[in-house]
This record gives sequence, structure tokens and C-alpha cells, in this order.
Amino acid sequence: MSPLLTVRGLKKRHGERLLFDIEALTLDSASAYVLTGANGVGKSTLLRVLAGLDTAQVEDLSFEGKSVSLHPYPQLLRRAIVYVHQHPIMFSTSVAQNIGYGLAARGEPKARVAQLVAQAMDWAGVDYLRDTDPTRLSGGEKQRVALARARVLQPRLLLLDEPTANLDGAAREQVIALIPTLVQEGSTVVMACHDRDLIGLPGVRRLKLRDGHLEVRAGKIEAQGEPDETP
Repeated sequence: MSPLLTVRGLKKRHGERLLFDIEALTLDSASAYVLTGANGVGKSTLLRVLAGLDTAQVEDLSFEGKSVSLHPYPQLLRRAIVYVHQHPIMFSTSVAQNIGYGLAARGEPKARVAQLVAQAMDWAGVDYLRDTDPTRLSGGEKQRVALARARVLQPRLLLLDEPTANLDGAAREQVIALIPTLVQEGSTVVMACHDRDLIGLPGVRRLKLRDGHLEVRAGKIEAQGEPDETP
């Protein structure tokens, strides 16, 4: 697999506190990763930094072999990287318009927007919600709509912050089932999570933030879990 993103010397401080100091991080194309670690170690912050939503010091960053900066955040990364918040914000329009918002903002023709939105709604299993007021959606429905809204942008790198948090039963299973298809379509997916089923998905590689440093770990979480992680 070829590297999609490589970053070296990534440091983030909150005041005097050094949140993390990552010597090197490489994400391969069309690959899936889980980012684990105890609460408060900076998992969400790391995703937000990569998405251009937070600032940090960085020595070197390359994307698809091109050297780029994080500040100011370049157009190349804006089009290639999509971040999905743990609690997705929905616009007070309709589900279909929410999913097509990013495409419309990019100036895509209306016919193409309609086609891609229809495909994404079918993929996420939310066709029946097309004209629904987003404020009436359940947590699982919101998460699937948010994933559809990200997918239509055809991201090279998709950053998911706790995609199954606060979901259970069928809602959780529906979201988990969508992740492998994103990788099959060519996206690299990084998920900050504690969800054992996401961590255990076939082919998923594990990154762990511990004491400010990033560890690359192999294998699934053992049945008894780890003392510094939430089950």
C-alpha cells in the first residue's frame, strides 16, 4: 500500500501542558485505523488537527507525496479530508439537503448532486428519511446521515470521532456495517473510539495515544480489555 499521509514532529499544547508529541504518523491509502487511548489523551484533538479544525506544531507533512503545511490549511487537504463529529450538526432543512450540502458548496451541478445524494442515501439506508426534518432523527439515523454526507464528497481521508458512541442495538450495528464499504471504495478511515467491534473489524490497524506518544499496535483488544481504556 502507498502512503496517503505522513506527518513528522506533530506537537500540541494546551497552555503549559503538552497534550501529545508524535514523532511520526503514516496512514496508508484505502486503509482503516482505530485510534484508542484513555479519555482526555487527545484523540479527538488529533483528528481535529488533521482536519484543519485545530492548530498544532508540525515539522513536516506530506499528502499523496506532496509536501503541504497545516497552517494555513491548504485547499488540497480541504477537498481530501472530511471530519465527522461525535454529535453531527444537522441543518434545519431536510435530510437530502443535508447530505448534498458539501457538494452544493463546491458548486457541483444540481443533477450530479441529486444523483450522488440518492446513491449515498441508498448506501446508508436512509432513503425513507429524504424529506424528514433532521431534528426528528434518532442518534443512529443522524450518524448514518452524517456518514452519507461525508461519503458524497469522496474523501481520501475520513476522520470519525466516536462514530458509535451512545448507540446500541441495531443502530450501532448499522453504523459499523458501513465502515468496511468506505475502505473498499478507496477512502482511508481513522476512527477515534473504544468500541471493541470497530477495533475488531477485519484489516483494521490500531493506533494508541499513551502519555503523549503514539504507538502502533497489532491485534485486537483482549477480552479483559486494558486498564486505561473505557470498555
